Amino acid sequence: MLFFIFGCTTDHQNNEAIDYVQLTHGIDESAGGVSSYIINTTNATYYLEKKGGGLSSLVDKEGIDWLGFHNEKGSGHKGEYRGFPNAIHKQDGNYFHALNAGTELSTSVVDIESEQHVRITFTSENKQWQGQWDFYPRRLDFTMSKVSEGYSYWVQYEGVPYGEMDKTDFWYSSADTKAHLIDESFLGDLPSPEWIAFGDVNSPRMLYLLHHEDDENPDNYVSRPDMTVFGFGRSNKDKYLTTAQRFSIGFIESSEYETVQTTIKQLLD
Repeated sequence: MLFFIFGCTTDHQNNEAIDYVQLTHGIDESAGGVSSYIINTTNATYYLEKKGGGLSSLVDKEGIDWLGFHNEKGSGHKGEYRGFPNAIHKQDGNYFHALNAGTELSTSVVDIESEQHVRITFTSENKQWQGQWDFYPRRLDFTMSKVSEGYSYWVQYEGVPYGEMDKTDFWYSSADTKAHLIDESFLGDLPSPEWIAFGDVNSPRMLYLLHHEDDENPDNYVSRPDMTVFGFGRSNKDKYLTTAQRFSIGFIESSEYETVQTTIKQLLD
């Protein structure tokens, strides 16, 4: 799906985008009319749904949405399951997913709002989970800052690379330097630094996901006919993350493995 993105500024002398973050409030019409925080940045626009606490759309510089969430009940892989981080599922609630029929509510507060950083914190209705969203000019960090005692979670990308799930899609990861077909699955502990990136042969960019803390938990990718299913701390339908953890997601304007790997490593503290 295509979007027209407002708010991008350019240095006309050197024709390079100026780094910025801008928060507005509105509706994500493509997701079924859900109320959203809209965060425009240098190379992406994020729609963070206000009641469920998950991303409903993640739009690149071309106006293409790499998530494709829609809240229509029964749409399954074609809409209602999609999003990020889709973290808490039948684990002391169902939280931090763009609002669909199965999502439980959360409350939010804007903690930081500047031209270089926006922070929004969501707290689950049962007060046992907290997720912190930090938007920067070229990436988004999601931190599970509070975990319900005795429960576990995963952090997932369920979406559509370059707007549509098809045979032109592929993925890289920290496990090896190969380009893998989109229907090739993976199950294992990604080596440090733990990352995966999704692309399309027709796209000049890739969408990456980075887990900042190394662990020995499984990471799992499987394809569905209409979306990706990748989870840090996931094996099939089992969840393994039990402590506060930080993750990054964003676009890299390259489809070369070395460039993707180098850019991701630069994000680590």
